[in-house]
Amino acid sequence: MSAHASPEAPYAASVATRPIGVFDSGFGGLTVARAIIDLLPDEDVVYLGDTGRYPYGSKPQEVVRDHALEIADHLVTEHDVKFLVVACNTATAAALDVLRASHDIPVVGVIEPGVRAVVERTDSRRIGVIGTVGTVGSGAYEKALAELDSDVVMTTCACPGLVEFVERGETSGPQVRILVERLLQPIVDAHVDALLLGCTHYPYLAREIKAVVGPDVVLVSSADETAFAVADRLNELGLRRSDGRGTSMFISSGDVAAFTRLGSRLLGPELADAHSWRPQHAP
Repeated sequence: MSAHASPEAPYAASVATRPIGVFDSGFGGLTVARAIIDLLPDEDVVYLGDTGRYPYGSKPQEVVRDHALEIADHLVTEHDVKFLVVACNTATAAALDVLRASHDIPVVGVIEPGVRAVVERTDSRRIGVIGTVGTVGSGAYEKALAELDSDVVMTTCACPGLVEFVERGETSGPQVRILVERLLQPIVDAHVDALLLGCTHYPYLAREIKAVVGPDVVLVSSADETAFAVADRLNELGLRRSDGRGTSMFISSGDVAAFTRLGSRLLGPELADAHSWRPQHAP
């Protein structure tokens, strides 16, 4: 070892080769996984979609918290992840703090990066946020906005039913459009100029959402911003990997064949097959 080398350097190098763990209730977090894979191609990624117990948005927060803790424990103990990304807005709202207290690795959620991004995109200082019942009801977005000390006015809107369309692979069509029109009326009435898609499933519905809110409203997804937050934190800790192209592993708690089939359509060729995981706390 060089006289100028940090004694922690060998440890940091060994940790850097470990994978990044990403999880969601199902397919929505694949938007975040896609952004991480594209931004950090040298990193190994392990993605777990809890399709056996989705949707999370209608579940009590304590149930979502228990699911998140079980998944995090699995990713840490079985896959030795160096970093945990909660790629689910509902789980971020319910469990981010307890996950950070429970594990000695960095944990990033999708709410704070998303709020920062949508605030940067508004000119009128009127923004909208759409999410699941659980996420919107948690007040997590109002808390994140308050921490920015911003003069922005936020309108939040719960959108039950949209996640289920995505999980079935239905991302457009008359039924989707009718539901989006009905659910997003408060957003239209608020005359926002930037709308945060506060669920990682919603980018797959962006065409229908855009048709309802109009061409002048900027749609903001938290996926890219979350990937940037992960990259920044890895750089800060000296844990970013740069020794070759990374690999990806995908895990489902539900029907693995269905997860592979729909997931490959939503994510791309990296999801050629998925592995099975059976949680102790079944639905």
